[in-house]
Amino acid sequence: MKLVIQIPCLDEEGTLAETLSALPKALPGVDEIEVVVVDDGSTDRTSEVASAGGVAEVVRLPSTRGLARAFMAGIDAALRRGADVIVNTDADNQYPGGEIAKLVAPIVEGKADVVIGDRNVGKLAHFSPTKRLLQRVGSWVVRRASGTSLPDVTSGFRAFSREAALRLNVLSDFTYTLETIIQAGTDRLAIAHVPIEANRTERPSRLFSGTLEYLRRSSQTIARVYTMYRPLRSFMYIAALFLLIGLAVSTRFLYFFVSEPDYSGHVQSLILAAVCLIIAFQVLLFGLLADLVGANRKLLEDALRRLRRLEIERGRDQRPKDS
Repeated sequence: MKLVIQIPCLDEEGTLAETLSALPKALPGVDEIEVVVVDDGSTDRTSEVASAGGVAEVVRLPSTRGLARAFMAGIDAALRRGADVIVNTDADNQYPGGEIAKLVAPIVEGKADVVIGDRNVGKLAHFSPTKRLLQRVGSWVVRRASGTSLPDVTSGFRAFSREAALRLNVLSDFTYTLETIIQAGTDRLAIAHVPIEANRTERPSRLFSGTLEYLRRSSQTIARVYTMYRPLRSFMYIAALFLLIGLAVSTRFLYFFVSEPDYSGHVQSLILAAVCLIIAFQVLLFGLLADLVGANRKLLEDALRRLRRLEIERGRDQRPKDS
């Protein structure tokens, strides 16, 4: 069994060497370990540090494309190198290399397709109370959207089986953490989590400039991904809201109309009820159409997965024997 550890990087020359040195050289149940570094358009010596650290491959992106794109570039590179298990970790040494053994164990034992490292955010002393609260609320929202029970959905320390990695299709430019969990939950993959220790990191996040931006972009990502993978349910929620408003207003109008023989007012209530019921019906139709589009998307994803598998196998066959 081959393990490939991928590390997306953006201007990480100061911490990358320490991160690489902490990675394990051998693990139970794993025959071979390789490291792939994805340089997301760094302007410092990140690529040189990676090469000096003896990594198997440095994937250089010509410009900064964002964490999600760098993550997928690493997944593709790991699959091309024949990975049976892929671990994603950060270059800032937030996740100790010694915890990788716990992370990959459920996949090596055949008990999970995806494993997330749980940092126990509620007890991290270097996280502010606001950040801990946001992490808990965000994890609850994603658990509801994905149908999973993961306590730490924003953890970037995670492992994927080969089959799970082939199923990944990250469309977000912001982050892969939320989208991959919702997608894995929708695809009924076996998802597990293991408790891990997390190192303190001093530098601020490069993903977002502040809490408000993080909330805005995370909310957009969750809403878009949930609607994409569960379109009928999403539109039914909206249709149900307008349906309830229409029924409530029309019931009120009928009550006064029956109880008061001379009642002839509040026609505007009847108009409002009719408008709400029409909107509910139209939204439901949009949901049915979106569900049909979603079925076609699943067929396209299946075809893409088969194509990726063929391309990867072909690339492996064409690689030099001594590589």
